[in-house]
Amino acid sequence: MRRRSLLLLPLLTACGAAPSRTAVPNSLRIPPILEPSTDGEFVLTMQAGRTEFQPGRPTPTWGINGSYLGPTIRVSRGDRVRMRVVNRLAETSTLHWHGIRLPARMDGGPHQMIEPGATWTPEWTVDQPAMTGWYHPHLHEHTAMHVYRGLAGLIVVDDANRTGLPGEYGVDDVPLILQDKKFEDGGQLEEGGVDRGTWGVLGEDALVNGTLNARFAVTTEAVRFRILNASNARVYRAGFTDGRRFHVVATDAGLLRQPAEVDRVKLSPGERAEIVVRFAPGEQVVLNRIGETARAAGDPEEDDFDLMTFVADPRLEPSPPMPAALGGPPAVPPPPGARVRTFRLSGSEINDRDMDMTRIDEVVPAGAHEIWEIVNESYAHNFHIHEVEFRILELNGAPPPAWQQGPKDTVFLPKGAKARLSVRFNTHVDPVAPYMYHCHILRHEDKGMMGQFVVVTPGTEDRVARTIEPGHHHD
Repeated sequence: MRRRSLLLLPLLTACGAAPSRTAVPNSLRIPPILEPSTDGEFVLTMQAGRTEFQPGRPTPTWGINGSYLGPTIRVSRGDRVRMRVVNRLAETSTLHWHGIRLPARMDGGPHQMIEPGATWTPEWTVDQPAMTGWYHPHLHEHTAMHVYRGLAGLIVVDDANRTGLPGEYGVDDVPLILQDKKFEDGGQLEEGGVDRGTWGVLGEDALVNGTLNARFAVTTEAVRFRILNASNARVYRAGFTDGRRFHVVATDAGLLRQPAEVDRVKLSPGERAEIVVRFAPGEQVVLNRIGETARAAGDPEEDDFDLMTFVADPRLEPSPPMPAALGGPPAVPPPPGARVRTFRLSGSEINDRDMDMTRIDEVVPAGAHEIWEIVNESYAHNFHIHEVEFRILELNGAPPPAWQQGPKDTVFLPKGAKARLSVRFNTHVDPVAPYMYHCHILRHEDKGMMGQFVVVTPGTEDRVARTIEPGHHHD
């Protein structure tokens, strides 16, 4: 494996940032929290711009309310939220609310297209426990390029559970959006490989929150990091160069029951983990990524490289100890006789079929609790299901490690792997508007590794049409 250390290069951001208490060179950009407009809407404008990831080298990029990435949307359980998504790009796009449980017509998948100059106004009531989700385009066959150019941002859901975890946004509750890029000699993004080859792009330079070789000023003894893998294909086995241990407190869809101590977390594209790390006064430590020492043939290339540096103040504000219990919901086992559905993953197909926008692949009764078996018969994939939260029952016949036993919506499957998932569906009924399930390695998704399911009133499954009129949009 080849190790790559990143140069110390500043980022000039056009999007604004929450200030750090202590200035450090090349400070990590903190995406600002988006406040609703006077009429209660969250306004998100997809637009083209230029971003200086490297000084004096402006790079053409896309962003949301700025030149690259987007603001953090923070909502609470029980809120009625309304988005106003404005497309100022020259291309059609969409905006999908990844991990958010909501009606299919509001999901932002490939059927909710937003034409250039158009506006989309989805709304829903937030009804799920505290978690970290994200938003990104989901345009059929073109998601990889739109995300790679910079269209992504975080969604944080809060609830009444007071966990005792660090919670001051940008200070001791910090988002880390991980992405890999390739830059041409002039500083432009190298886009030629995004829609080619097995994986699409596997970049050689790491961005965290859009900052190249970021540094974060630590001012408290403990910091909670909300980590999102927003890369197209790169898998991150993230940890610290000094080998320190830390606690995972949440997975994709919410909090664990109790903290899980680890030295590394492995996240494939679309996966999230919340971790709490303790620091000592005056220290510096690097967050890096290392490849597996004995990875299976057929997985993406796993170079080692540094992600960012943490610089602790000489005096740190005290932090409370890690709570013994986090209040995450308990896992509910599938009921006896639960329906089992099997999905076999090949090069770019699921159950030997490529994605067809006019075909409904699965029909699920509202409120169902099922077992989904995901069998990977080719090189590495992962599997994301819209609308649901699931628990991993087994990975290759064994229970998952403790830190992966929380609520999730995306699971990684190396070559030849098999996962059994306990999947719980909501009650948003719509026999026409589908949700998606797909590989979240974006090159695979764009090549057709995706299927569609609808959620219907129990007892009506056999009366549902299995086709959608071509060109019909559910918006």
